[in-house]
Amino acid sequence: MAFNVYTGEPDGTALPPAAQLGLEPPRFCAECGRRMIVQVRPDGWSAKCSRHGLTDSKDLEQR
Repeated sequence: MAFNVYTGEPDGTALPPAAQLGLEPPRFCAECGRRMIVQVRPDGWSAKCSRHGLTDSKDLEQR
């Protein structure tokens, strides 16, 4: 099951307006729905799930 990274609810739920504009970093893990530790930097963000590790905005830009 996948989860919405902005709300923590099951995937398919609506995105908040700030997330639609790309202004909000993800707050919840897409794999387990747990709240992540988020660090916002001037050049992006990083988010760490206690179970699934680190996600960085720079990694997503490379895809």
